[in-house]
Amino acid sequence: MKILVAVKRVVDYAVKMRVRPDRTGVETANVKMSMNPFCEIAVEEALRLREAGAAAEVVAATIGPAQSADTLRTALAMGADRAVHVLHDPDPARPLLPLAVAKILRAVALQEKPGLVILGKQAIDDDCNQTGQMLAGLLQWPQGTFASKHGFETEPAKICNTAEHNEGKI
Repeated sequence: MKILVAVKRVVDYAVKMRVRPDRTGVETANVKMSMNPFCEIAVEEALRLREAGAAAEVVAATIGPAQSADTLRTALAMGADRAVHVLHDPDPARPLLPLAVAKILRAVALQEKPGLVILGKQAIDDDCNQTGQMLAGLLQWPQGTFASKHGFETEPAKICNTAEHNEGKI
């Protein structure tokens, strides 16, 4: 089975953010960028599944400008087998919103034909937490969200997720 993992380039979590003078967003010029921490967790989980024998290949995918290749190099350094970069030059007047990202990832998934797609629970830059759910809807695939632990069986294909909440685990 092939696993597709979406990764996003964001402002590094340790950077102190500054608001642009025109108050239209945050300053990103000359700021350290890195892989979204929740995407790192997704890559690590895909690699664990591969090491356990549940997957044969891990493919990292990102959408963004040429600088996003650094994020893919990080995923490859972590152990991903291949990387897919969908180039998109940012336009502040027309930002890439979660639905557009989900549609692009759908096209990547249809081309790559993975058995499983893993996304981080949300990005630390916009905190939208929408892309994964939209992607599942567009692919008409079942989804598991906020999983903290899972079991994976290949025959028949089944995933059992455990999620944590304020009262414990469900």
